Amino acid sequence: MDWTAQLETVGVVALAMALGAAIGLDRETAGKPAGLRTLMLVAGASALLVSLGDAIVDHFGSDVDAGILRTDPIRIIEAVVTGVSFLGAGTIIRGGRGHHVEGLTTAAATLFVAGLGISVALRQIVLAAGATALALVVLRVLARVPIEKAGSAAD
Repeated sequence: MDWTAQLETVGVVALAMALGAAIGLDRETAGKPAGLRTLMLVAGASALLVSLGDAIVDHFGSDVDAGILRTDPIRIIEAVVTGVSFLGAGTIIRGGRGHHVEGLTTAAATLFVAGLGISVALRQIVLAAGATALALVVLRVLARVPIEKAGSAAD
């Protein structure tokens, strides 16, 4: 991977981190366990890992016959999603006798920013920016919609 490609990858990671920061700032201001820095790093790591797929083939491709070494982008994405899912699971807390669960939205946001990082790495910039805007609407606007919890209304 030449210097220009490496610098381009740094730019991709930085953009993914910026989009992750938008979601992370919302989680941070809400006092959630995965906030600004965590979601920036998840988005950046996702973009970095997906971007490294091509770099791996370029690096090792000269050592083997052409066509033998390939990258499977689906496997890379699966690995990112698996790793991020473990992080998300760590943000979910079940209290009491199993009736109170916290952290589901933050876990979903963690997975979501991984998707943003993957999108940016695949150069789907408009998609990533639009998805970020949609996520912010869900986190900010829908958080203000009064929803009655099951079992809280008088029968």
